Amino acid sequence: MSSVNRSVATLAAVLMGLASPAVASGNEGAVAVETAAVALGPNQFVWTDTASADPVNIVINIAEQRAYVYRGETLIAATTVSTGKDGKDTPSGTFTILQKKIDHKSNLYDSAPMPFMQRLTWDGVAIHAGKNPGYPASHGCIRVPLAFAKKLYGITAVGTTVTVVGADGEIAPTVYDGTGTASETASANKAGLQVASR
Repeated sequence: MSSVNRSVATLAAVLMGLASPAVASGNEGAVAVETAAVALGPNQFVWTDTASADPVNIVINIAEQRAYVYRGETLIAATTVSTGKDGKDTPSGTFTILQKKIDHKSNLYDSAPMPFMQRLTWDGVAIHAGKNPGYPASHGCIRVPLAFAKKLYGITAVGTTVTVVGADGEIAPTVYDGTGTASETASANKAGLQVASR
């Protein structure tokens, strides 16, 4: 099993309550991040990256309004987030970063600034710096604190895996391949299907 597959399997176990991030990683730094993550308020984060060569994986938990960043199987950072509000839900599933841009403006919402944008879907879902009130308030994007967005941008690449866990705590089986829209991905998630290439 590759390290990325092991990491995703570990993340699945963590998010399904089979293991805690600290137990899964076996790392004291991960314990500190996990402990701090519980008490974070809006616009707060914890970051303990050692910059190892292990691949980076990101988990967004909509129910918790938290993001967790792993290097391999080690939890290195956590932050509060603001995901999509009712009617503009952030789709769940497994995504890869499709595009990165430091100074991006929204094509959909009056050129709203989206600093350190990391695109997950071609129809407008991304991780970026933005208002983080402590509850879902975005148009579907995943907003993170500015300083966290800058750090995260620096350690990711196009192709980095991002797993978005739904509000029900489930990890949808869908793997978004960049060809469908967010609504197609969300529909496929509900049906338990994968979005196919066109």
